[in-house]
Amino acid sequence: MSPIILHVLVPAILPALFFLVASTPVEVLGCATRGLLAVLIAFISVLSALAAAIVGMRRKRTGDPKANWWAVSAIFLSIPPVALSILA
Repeated sequence: MSPIILHVLVPAILPALFFLVASTPVEVLGCATRGLLAVLIAFISVLSALAAAIVGMRRKRTGDPKANWWAVSAIFLSIPPVALSILA
C-alpha cells in the first residue's frame, strides 16, 4: 500500500468523521448524542495519534526513513481533539 494512502488518507477519516458529526444539525442526532459521538471520535483519535507518535519515535531511533510518515499520521490524527477543544 502506498504511504500516502496509509499515512494520509486513512488517518484523515477520523477528522472528516468528526467534522461530519459536528456539522450535523441537532434535529438529526440530538444534542447529547452528537456531543458524545464527537467526544468518542476525539478520544479514539487521541489514542491513535499517541500510538502513531510512539511508532514514529521508535522507527526514528532505528533510522528508518519512513518514520516521518508516522509523524504525518500523528498530525492528522490530532486534528479532532484540537477542534473539540476549540469548539467546546
